[in-house]
Amino acid sequence: MAAVSTRSLEELEAQARVLLSVFTNADYETVAPAIIQPADVFLDVVGESLRARTYVFTDPDGAELCLRPDLTVPTCRLHLARYADPGTPARYCYNGAAFRFQPQAADARHPREFRQAGIERFGDRAREEAEAETVAIVIKAIESAGLKDWSIRLGDLGLFSSVLDVAGLSPRWKKRLDDAFLKPLSFREALKTFAVSARSASASVPDALLSSLRRDDRAASEAAVAAYLDEKSIELIGTRALADITAHLIGIAEDREEKPLDAAAVDLIKRYVGVSGPATKAGAIIDKLLNGLGRGSGTALEAYDRRLALLANSGIDLDRVTFSAEFGRTLAYYTGLVFEVHLKAHGPESPIAAGGRYDGLMRAAGAGIDVPAVGAAIHTERLWDAVRGGAQ
Repeated sequence: MAAVSTRSLEELEAQARVLLSVFTNADYETVAPAIIQPADVFLDVVGESLRARTYVFTDPDGAELCLRPDLTVPTCRLHLARYADPGTPARYCYNGAAFRFQPQAADARHPREFRQAGIERFGDRAREEAEAETVAIVIKAIESAGLKDWSIRLGDLGLFSSVLDVAGLSPRWKKRLDDAFLKPLSFREALKTFAVSARSASASVPDALLSSLRRDDRAASEAAVAAYLDEKSIELIGTRALADITAHLIGIAEDREEKPLDAAAVDLIKRYVGVSGPATKAGAIIDKLLNGLGRGSGTALEAYDRRLALLANSGIDLDRVTFSAEFGRTLAYYTGLVFEVHLKAHGPESPIAAGGRYDGLMRAAGAGIDVPAVGAAIHTERLWDAVRGGAQ
């Protein structure tokens, strides 16, 4: 991306101030989390795609640090530093730089250093109300910049989880599909594998070795793997650490003991992830799909319908809102609602804003408990590009 001129930077900051004024008027406190963050927190929670694009370095004391790839995790850490009780209700807003490697040449819409103007809301137990208000405030901020031609795409990881429960998945298969859901190709491959068990995937590893591995005895398992590698003259130089290899093989061993998914469960999951279209119609389609199957799906569907009603009450035109069951965002810390805001001029690959619910992130940041949390960020450069280009 070409260097931003002083005049352009001033205009960009002016746009950000407009966004922040909307947030502060809604009782969000302005904060400025540190740019340099501990790398381990991010690398554990952001997911495979973003992990590979995070700028990581080691300081002279040997600490592994990173340039923040977003501002949500730093805001969680700031909240934890303020309050002994991490569940203390709080609302924060910010405007600051984030950093991500771009695999393609960086351009004005995908720079390696970019700015986010966003909001984070912690400790609010009124889940759907908090979610609807978050979406509505983001739309209000975007419209305050003069951009009216927006659309919203919704996903619901909580609803997806309830469908897996309805399908009768074991805890292990459910976790594996939850993990794979962020990567559509991996998800489809995982679903295919679970339908025929995982024994075929382990054909290249001796049964005797897999049978000797135990998650509750890592030392003995690592010793068994080391002995096997030594026997086969396989060196670890330039490859993964012994602990990583052992963990992977333990996973294969545990997969082999799982029963294959039955055809009805596979069909239900495939039909659910194929649901896509107007948000006002998606709930009825999913309800029909799950009709009579029970096992807790009703609560998630009630939350879906309630959220849409609250969005409509807040002034959101539901005709401009779509739902995609397969949409899960790329950040691994989301646990419920996820959404993106798009402008026609920017296309589907460059959302102008995005966010969602992430109730487990505070625990990952060091809280020790889950905390209700929902937030969103506007990509300031994309907003500014749209304003300059007249994408209204």
